[in-house]
Amino acid sequence: MPELTYVEALNEALHEEMARDEKVFLMGEDVAFDYFGVCSGLADRFGRDRVRDTPICELGFTGAGVGAAMAGFRPIVDLRFMDFTTYALDPIVNQAAKLRYMLGGQLSVPMVARIPSGAGLQYGATHGQSLEAWFMQVPGLKVLYPSCPSDAKGLLKAAVRDDNPVMFIEHRLLYAQKTKQAVPDGDHTTPIGVAEVKRAGADATIVGIGYQMGHCLEAAEALAGEGIECEVIDPRSLTPLDVETITASVRKTSRCVIVEEGHLRSGVGAEISAAIQEAVFEYLDAPIGRVAALMAPIPVQTKLEKFVLPSTEKVIAAVRKALGVSV
Repeated sequence: MPELTYVEALNEALHEEMARDEKVFLMGEDVAFDYFGVCSGLADRFGRDRVRDTPICELGFTGAGVGAAMAGFRPIVDLRFMDFTTYALDPIVNQAAKLRYMLGGQLSVPMVARIPSGAGLQYGATHGQSLEAWFMQVPGLKVLYPSCPSDAKGLLKAAVRDDNPVMFIEHRLLYAQKTKQAVPDGDHTTPIGVAEVKRAGADATIVGIGYQMGHCLEAAEALAGEGIECEVIDPRSLTPLDVETITASVRKTSRCVIVEEGHLRSGVGAEISAAIQEAVFEYLDAPIGRVAALMAPIPVQTKLEKFVLPSTEKVIAAVRKALGVSV
């Protein structure tokens, strides 16, 4: 199997899907000369009709994407920063998510919104938010969040082929990672709605969202040195959510910590926690722990940003608390 970085995996998925289906096209701000490198080579290969630079108007080009999807195309809309999805909420929430239902299934809206997300680069309060929990609340949307190159490619290809609107979230810090991972070649897709057990263990379950998977695996490795074996689960798909894989782990471990970069209140962790308690409450030996961004705007200053965001140390502390272990 070839080895790819996160960016290379996304780029390969875009090349393959645009070559496979001429109805697939890409639109957004500066996608022909993508700063992050995800769209590299697409304009040269497929032309500017299928790789369309747009004005700085998320409302306008997202609405155009919805219309194109209704007309039978498969647009990939690049929203550049998750913060700017706020400008595009009407076409996403009131149009893309609802039209198939409102029109009795007469048409579908197969649009993918690619959304770079997250903090850690000192971009500040209006360029570093993680708003994925917002979109989990909208019926009709699928929400995917790959944490590794293999899933970045496999889930993006699956999203493009899906007949529903998909919010495809990519953490910007994963763009910067140069570590390569084996990615299945050929027509590789990752199934939507299926979680992956990244590490087996019997003492506690850690559920990590997106980029936070790195902190979760680091924490599990450190805790193993203390004789604590954690099972680490990557949901990969937030909507639909694979509750069965998560609850099967909690039945075994009886303890759970959920880690996300979004803010704590009403976050992804709150939804997963509720699902666990509804399904396997009697198996829990301790309250479910949550590690998330503190309830403050994301700071620009480096030390303050680190203070607000989750970390490996915070995950370790949460697992120890769930186990009643003091240091």
